[in-house]
Amino acid sequence: MPAARLRWPWLAAAVVAVVVQLVLVYAPSSGGPPLFPNADKVIHVVIFALPVGLAILARLPWLPVVAVMAAHAPVSEIVQGTMLSQRSGDVWDAVADLVGVALGWFVATRLLPREKLTQLDA
Repeated sequence: MPAARLRWPWLAAAVVAVVVQLVLVYAPSSGGPPLFPNADKVIHVVIFALPVGLAILARLPWLPVVAVMAAHAPVSEIVQGTMLSQRSGDVWDAVADLVGVALGWFVATRLLPREKLTQLDA
């Protein structure tokens, strides 16, 4: 079976989502006061779910996408805690990141037709 063709608009959106994620995760300051309780955790879920979901919708192989983003979750918190003086690492942020990875995978795989998913595994 031929490999699924990349869907360029989804891929472009995934790249933008990754850039936004990197800016938000590695900015020297985490911003102002939270909009609502646990807003930080919601933001973590979203900024990890979007790149994963969009990359899968772009028909990138899901396993490497999930693996890289899942690895990035704890690494980003370690970097924040050790290399960014105005930031701190938080294990619960890493958990929220991993929830976002799982959510992005779940939603994207439900949106793609089943035959496209088998092609993504190849």
